[in-house]
Amino acid sequence: QLQLVESGGGLVEPGGSLRISCAASGFTLDYYAIGWFRQAPGKEREGVSCISISGRTTNSADSVKGRFTISRDNAKNAVYLQMNSLKPEDTAIYYCAATKRYSTNSCGRGLPEYDYWGQGTQVTVSS
Repeated sequence: QLQLVESGGGLVEPGGSLRISCAASGFTLDYYAIGWFRQAPGKEREGVSCISISGRTTNSADSVKGRFTISRDNAKNAVYLQMNSLKPEDTAIYYCAATKRYSTNSCGRGLPEYDYWGQGTQVTVSS
């Protein structure tokens, strides 16, 4: 059974940092582009960052550029999202997702492109 599991969410003060993880079971992430998405209360789910199969290409939303970094460790079958300088507006449930629809050096942040989704991890930025 293909499964993605997010972890590492929690409560952090504004300006703080958090690293969330996405681990795969039942399949290897080596052949998948991975995206991080988030959904805040009352808002639609949006793409945050993505990373290509090769790891050479990443793409991030303007709202997180310079603050969030996506990375992957194929040896650990995991993808990470390092979040720095967190703001209250970053509060959301964060989801990771996987897709084979992109070529080796490309990725995108469109939700319909992703086939496998995790259950999400809550990130709350508040003082």
